[in-house]
Amino acid sequence: MTAAAPRPGLLPAVLRSAPVLAFTSWKGAIAGSFLLLLILGALLAPWLTPYEYDVQNLPGAFQPPSLAHPMGTDEFGRDLLTRILYGARTSLSVSGVAIAISLFCGMVLGASAGYLGGRFDRAVMVVVDLTWAFPEILVALMLVAIIGPGTTGTLVAICVAYLAQFTRLTRAQVMSLKSETFVEAARGMGASGTAILFRHLLPNCLGPVLVAGMLATGDAIILEATLGFFGLGAQPPTPSWGGMMSSGSGLLFKGPWIILFPGLCIALTVVAINLFGDALLHKLDIRERVRSA
Repeated sequence: MTAAAPRPGLLPAVLRSAPVLAFTSWKGAIAGSFLLLLILGALLAPWLTPYEYDVQNLPGAFQPPSLAHPMGTDEFGRDLLTRILYGARTSLSVSGVAIAISLFCGMVLGASAGYLGGRFDRAVMVVVDLTWAFPEILVALMLVAIIGPGTTGTLVAICVAYLAQFTRLTRAQVMSLKSETFVEAARGMGASGTAILFRHLLPNCLGPVLVAGMLATGDAIILEATLGFFGLGAQPPTPSWGGMMSSGSGLLFKGPWIILFPGLCIALTVVAINLFGDALLHKLDIRERVRSA
């Protein structure tokens, strides 16, 4: 009967506490609070505004910001604040789900390639490097052209566009860890390759990969908005921030708020994600935590 080798417990403990500790810094607190409010606003959109996002009111078109419409109305008389809150559902959910799928697949592929090595490693890296050689927007445009416009095509495009960086990062982490003493101890105690990979190596790779995934979410929001701006993202009447900017680009001098507020939401969300990710990365600095312990 064999026993499983112990593995370092510091990183999993840091992973559990880092999201909370990130709020202890001023930028983490501000960015995290903004993201929480944005998510709550998107979830509670039906109860926060008295308007429907898809009901047109042509006599009320192009109304500037006022008490009745804090962000004004668009060219069809629809309340812009309502559409921005519902658009947050589309932009955040599509980007978040796509990055989560890409992160999971990238970690499995990268960990397997880094641990097994040989022909499997070379085959995976050849395929990954093919997508890595092209900009994300180009990969996304090609995939959306094949799959078709809409949220499904956008989700698949974002997932594939960011798969390479998660695969390469996880592979590098596993290759640097698989020769460590605790892995040799687990192997000597009879642990299988699968157990070593998923119980000992992957938990110790989660920190940098998860932070990279969070930072990539900001880029994914921009990519989703870009596809929406080109008319390849969520199709009307489903609102998305990129689609709202696209419709407002031709009305810049007649209703500048139509493009201003969605663009401002995209910019603030991406900055908040990057600031919170930076605070999270600071809290995941293992050597700093050991020195301060």
